[in-house]
Amino acid sequence: MPHLILASASPQRKTLLRGLDIQFDVIPSSIEEDDHPEADPAKRAADLARLKAQDIAANHSGSIVIGCDTLVVAPDGTLLEKPRSIDEVRSMLTLQSGGTSLVHSALCVIDAKGKLHEGLSSSSVRFKKLTSRDIDWWIGTKLWQGRSGGFQIDGLGQLMIERIEGDWTGVVGLPVFLLGQLLKEAGAGVE
Repeated sequence: MPHLILASASPQRKTLLRGLDIQFDVIPSSIEEDDHPEADPAKRAADLARLKAQDIAANHSGSIVIGCDTLVVAPDGTLLEKPRSIDEVRSMLTLQSGGTSLVHSALCVIDAKGKLHEGLSSSSVRFKKLTSRDIDWWIGTKLWQGRSGGFQIDGLGQLMIERIEGDWTGVVGLPVFLLGQLLKEAGAGVE
């Protein structure tokens, strides 16, 4: 199998990819997410996943590169990216409390010949009604940092989630089933 590179520093993505028992290196992309002009969340996630993969593939020809991006849309349609402050995460959690958010997780796999293989996994996440005490607790964990929507679906974050519809791994940030399909298309299928 050709050399595989994950263009992300996310520990959750690394853990999910390790679970497939394949060898890979991590080289985080330097793409600035906040500067992207696309407003549509699904298209924005797909564009950012592609840009991240292309950023790393440009200097690693012959490798297979995986680019990822995950975006959260609140129940009222607000795009929730990574919170930069306690006030932002508090606002994000208040928006999602008792409602259902949509999570778009996009993948772009660039094969060893430079061909793109892309896909999107979208899932719904239903939050319990969060009290101010729940929100304060979550903020205190600091696990919201660097997380789209200010939450996580793995670990302690599960305590805020009533249910999900869709791919749990996609909500974590690396939709494994979709990745398997794209890797197979790219000539690096995992069986």
